[in-house]
Amino acid sequence: MITLYTWTTPNGRKISIMLEELGIPYQVKTINIGKNEQFAPNFLAIAPNNKIPAIVDDEATDGELTIFESGAILTYLAEKHGQFLDQFGSGRYKALEWLNWQMGGLGPMLGQLGFFGVRSTEKSPLAIQRFTEESDRLLTVLDKRLSEATYVAGDHYSIADIAIYPWALAATTFLKDVLAESLATKVDLYRWLALIGSRPAVQRGMQIPVI
Repeated sequence: MITLYTWTTPNGRKISIMLEELGIPYQVKTINIGKNEQFAPNFLAIAPNNKIPAIVDDEATDGELTIFESGAILTYLAEKHGQFLDQFGSGRYKALEWLNWQMGGLGPMLGQLGFFGVRSTEKSPLAIQRFTEESDRLLTVLDKRLSEATYVAGDHYSIADIAIYPWALAATTFLKDVLAESLATKVDLYRWLALIGSRPAVQRGMQIPVI
């Protein structure tokens, strides 16, 4: 049984989507980051960086295994169950390439834009401009890639799509007013969002956790 520690954020929903796609049994434990539950000692033992998501797999090869960081979790689950990540070859590295692109670029930049551009009551024009421009650049990179391929890593759905989808969706919903000018030109991004969003497992995963 997998135990998923998560909250209602794009990073958390990457893993619930993956688990729903795999169709394996798992249980959910909510970590309310609005109440600082991520700093509780019992969660720190699982996720030393005090961030969701994290999992505990009590049926791992070497016994109980804890994993934090969404990219590591997605890679582990894909390799364990032999789905959504090629075992070898160029397709594997394309998926890992775009997975790391999301973790190092799109997620952090949209996260910062969400804070400075939406949530913060004190507006910093310089910060908003900086993160709007970088978010636009990254979305342009993604849109160009999707003009060349059906899925982010190529012809097949992969953990790269799973990782990017919740963040790209947030760009077109939570951040739609801040990014309106950029989004107006992203035809292939919207094509891909509709494709991924039509998957039943994605729809279920995006509703987890239920709070």
